[in-house]
Amino acid sequence: MSDHPGAPDHSDHYKVQIDPAGWVAIALPTQTILQAALLAHIELPSSCRNGTCRACICRLRSGDIRYQVEWPGVSSEEQEAGFFLPCVALARSNIVFDQPLAIRSSMPRVT
Repeated sequence: MSDHPGAPDHSDHYKVQIDPAGWVAIALPTQTILQAALLAHIELPSSCRNGTCRACICRLRSGDIRYQVEWPGVSSEEQEAGFFLPCVALARSNIVFDQPLAIRSSMPRVT
């Protein structure tokens, strides 16, 4: 993997950095960013987990994502401003995003 967050990385996993805390999770290409965070004992706000409620909305600072669903609950304007939904987003490179409401948990949650 690259040492630069957001740099394209054609490996089998990607570094997911959650700021402002700087916590890191590892995401497989088939795993949502929310799932990767939960497995790393990092809880992000979430509810529906299907891209409609927007409880998990975050701002992507660097890197590339793609969605598992065709119509995620983020407008084109919001996407252009960097907002995305980790519950239905897959990392396509190392990424860094802001989620000040993220918390560390003592046990991983199964998604």
